Amino acid sequence: MIGSATPAEAAAAEVSAPRARGPWTGRAAMLATYAVAAIVLFGAAPAMLTDFRLRMLAQFLCVAMVAVGIGLAWGSGGMLTLGQGLFFGLGAYIMAMHLQLSSAGPSGRPAFMVTGSDLPWWWELFRSPATALLGIVAVPGLLALLLGLSVFRRRVKGAYFAILSQASAAAFALLLISQQNTIGGSNGLSSFRQFFGFALNDPVNRRMLYFIAAGVLIAMVAVVHQLRRSRYGELLTAVRDGEERARFLGYDTAMVKVVAYVVAAVFAAIGGALFVPIVGIISPQNVGVVPSIGFLVGVAVGGRATLFGPVLGSLAVSYAGSTLSEQIESGWVYVQGFLFILVVAFLPGGLGSIAAVVRSRRRRPAADELPRGVPEPDAPDPEPTPADVRSGGA
Repeated sequence: MIGSATPAEAAAAEVSAPRARGPWTGRAAMLATYAVAAIVLFGAAPAMLTDFRLRMLAQFLCVAMVAVGIGLAWGSGGMLTLGQGLFFGLGAYIMAMHLQLSSAGPSGRPAFMVTGSDLPWWWELFRSPATALLGIVAVPGLLALLLGLSVFRRRVKGAYFAILSQASAAAFALLLISQQNTIGGSNGLSSFRQFFGFALNDPVNRRMLYFIAAGVLIAMVAVVHQLRRSRYGELLTAVRDGEERARFLGYDTAMVKVVAYVVAAVFAAIGGALFVPIVGIISPQNVGVVPSIGFLVGVAVGGRATLFGPVLGSLAVSYAGSTLSEQIESGWVYVQGFLFILVVAFLPGGLGSIAAVVRSRRRRPAADELPRGVPEPDAPDPEPTPADVRSGGA
């Protein structure tokens, strides 16, 4: 009968057809994940952790903000950003200068500066809270825009871009060390007494800083989620996988990469700005090459191509570094390098890709589970035997 299918064809169609999913399945799962994260960060952690441990977790959340930006630039854009310490340090030092000036009074000056010397004009720019907040976002963003345009327009990518970004972080750390009288040199900036009018020695205000860091981190993850789901996210992935093809189709691939690079820089600067009042100090040791590699290791361990992988990996690496560094001291740097090599060699997608690998293996139907008479999906057609050839086929 015309239009009818044999039982074997119907069974094959049932096996090969994908399972129908409701339109709200993915959105409901994502909302549930955000709800669980909010419950853990805003409810469970403050109730179960001491003030000291909660302060450490707030510090780890600031580092995770950098990881969220790296996940967008590296995971979706393919840009190996080894110099995020530059933007982390810019945001941190701008916030530190504002806190120093606010503690010194309306016309005061930081205590570490030489008596009789004039206050640098660029310090005065960040005396106001409004200009300080604007500078935390604008200065790293503009610098990333200039660097991105100058690099990506010349089609610098891969290892060359990674080395260039790492060199920028190293140069920034050396610049900070050389400015002893104006920025504190190798000692950095510390002794902050208040944060936008709130006393930092008050335990209630320290807990408030933790809640601010947790809220900002969740907001950053939501922004990256929307970017990845948007048309821009699809274009960024297309540029990562085939930049020449995207350029041939008429897209400005350099500007596509610049946008992700700027977003990652702003996220790193915000993380650095919140790091300062939580930890109470910022120095060149926090913005050099080693911290930049540490940011990247957390993203690689968690999974750069996943949404929550960079956050979880960064938190895990930060916790391990805080715990193991007390026992093996400087040997933790070698452990970081070993973790990075191990993940890249054996699990390129990071720990966050384990669930996807398991799901993909479960979706492959086994040969013995297929209905009788249905060939395996990838099995080639059987070769005709000599008898079939002589008889013209069955």
